[in-house]
Amino acid sequence: MDSIPSNPDEGDLLERVREHDESAFAELFSRYRRRLLRIVKFRLDRRLQGRVDEEDVLQDAYMDASQRAHHFFEMEQPTSFFIWLRMVVGQTLIDVHRRHLATKMRDANREEALNAGFGGDTSVSLSFHLLAHLTSPSQAAMKAELAGIVEEAIGGMSQIDREVLALRHFEELTNNEVAEVLALHRKAASIRYRRALTRLTDVLEKIPGFFDEDEENGKQEDAG
Repeated sequence: MDSIPSNPDEGDLLERVREHDESAFAELFSRYRRRLLRIVKFRLDRRLQGRVDEEDVLQDAYMDASQRAHHFFEMEQPTSFFIWLRMVVGQTLIDVHRRHLATKMRDANREEALNAGFGGDTSVSLSFHLLAHLTSPSQAAMKAELAGIVEEAIGGMSQIDREVLALRHFEELTNNEVAEVLALHRKAASIRYRRALTRLTDVLEKIPGFFDEDEENGKQEDAG
């Protein structure tokens, strides 16, 4: 029997997954686990915090992906294995949101919007995570009002610009991965990200004290 490399590359592992090697699938999934968990943490509706365990969501996605791994090799338009795993995680999140929030689709446009945010609202998720660092008593008291301002600004963006911002800034996908997810040219994805980030920064700079805590933390790190 040929020996298996101690650190096989992805191509070798995928060939073993094609042959239904469960250990190879587990190895590939583990390589992307941290990135996939970040996606779950960002996309899980904030109303489910404390009710739904993020690790459980990821475990459900793992089980689903392992049973459907053959679909990856049957895709008409090939994609990277990470992006395929992200899609499975997204489908798992859609099921979670439907189950716990009784989300119901009534038309194609709502179905498209649901899939874009994995069953959650990207504007709300962006606002929630952008404002999460505001922890002082005065900032906490203003957080609901600030959330409305930020959500309005984000809501004024096109859906695709919101998704580019979410994918790059919070899911931490590369520009090439964003282009793959959204079926954009790489240059277009980069331009959209810069435009959306500039627009959002302009809004945040107008919010009193939004960047104060970051600047103060930076000063403390410099002093340390």
